[in-house]
Amino acid sequence: MRVTPRNSRSPSHTGRVETREALGQSEAFLNFQERLSRVAPVNRPVLLIGERGTGKELAASRLHYLSGRWQGSFVALNCAALSPTLIESELFGYEKGAFTGAGEQRTGRFEAADGGTLFLDEIGNIPIEVQEKILRVVEYNSFERVGSSQSIVVDVRIIAATNADLIVLADRNLFMQDLLDRLSFEVLFLPPLRERQEDILLLASHFAARMAFELGRDDIPYFSPPAAEALQSYDWPGNIREIKNVVERAVYRSDSPLITDIIFDPFRSPFEKSGVLSKETAPETPPLTETERDTAVLAEEPFKKAVWQFKLGLLKKALKASKYNQRKAAEQMGLTYHQFRGLYRQYQSELK
Repeated sequence: MRVTPRNSRSPSHTGRVETREALGQSEAFLNFQERLSRVAPVNRPVLLIGERGTGKELAASRLHYLSGRWQGSFVALNCAALSPTLIESELFGYEKGAFTGAGEQRTGRFEAADGGTLFLDEIGNIPIEVQEKILRVVEYNSFERVGSSQSIVVDVRIIAATNADLIVLADRNLFMQDLLDRLSFEVLFLPPLRERQEDILLLASHFAARMAFELGRDDIPYFSPPAAEALQSYDWPGNIREIKNVVERAVYRSDSPLITDIIFDPFRSPFEKSGVLSKETAPETPPLTETERDTAVLAEEPFKKAVWQFKLGLLKKALKASKYNQRKAAEQMGLTYHQFRGLYRQYQSELK
């Protein structure tokens, strides 16, 4: 379904988006959708907070179409994609001759969203002076185009999104506290994919089937057990956007419906050098690190005992360095959170 905002001139001007269905069955996903559905009919601003790729625009679209404004316009603006000098004219429009290059009058996103919803993605990128004008719209439902003194009255619901810490930005006077208070009638946190384990294979199968259809293939792709295990054990820092790319890449590269090869990092070069350096080109041997010294000591122990003590030592150091934050400790060790938890449970009795 495609919605055309009123007073629109082109898709690039209005920020039109296609609605898509959210997909998931995990508890984290269902709890988020329940909170979203509850606040959608309430005609107040909503702030969406989530990591990149978690589907903030999709959530904003769903808020709009579950609200009483669903027949009105849903207009989106990615504030991170515009320079600070352009954001004001994009939001509020401008009069002919307002600045160099303003050859004709242009309406802004607020006017295009009149009677509907305006989605401001990455709102933390908006300059303070523009934030002041947004606050006026929120409080008085009116604004002036750039280069005009005539007030324009609009009826717009604002949904904002960010992956930044707006509280910190407000403390540093980079974001208006008054505007933050106004926009945060409800704050919804989108769950990252690593917290939605039950949804990973569901999403992977969905994207795989769509890619096969796009390629004109008759058979529905499916994953080998090792490939499925790799998908589920990966941490997905890029969330939904990343799993879509990874799965689509795997489907198009496969010559059969059975997907066995999963490439998480497409930038890894197949031409990395692995040969032995000559004495002339070899760098000077650095002194042993603490871990290497520990390894040398452990080499004197029986194999199983040495491996056990080595892993225990790595766990202790990672936990101490991360101040016992297990997620940070997992990152430091190069493990997914679930891999770290399995290792932690194995050594838990000796970590106390």
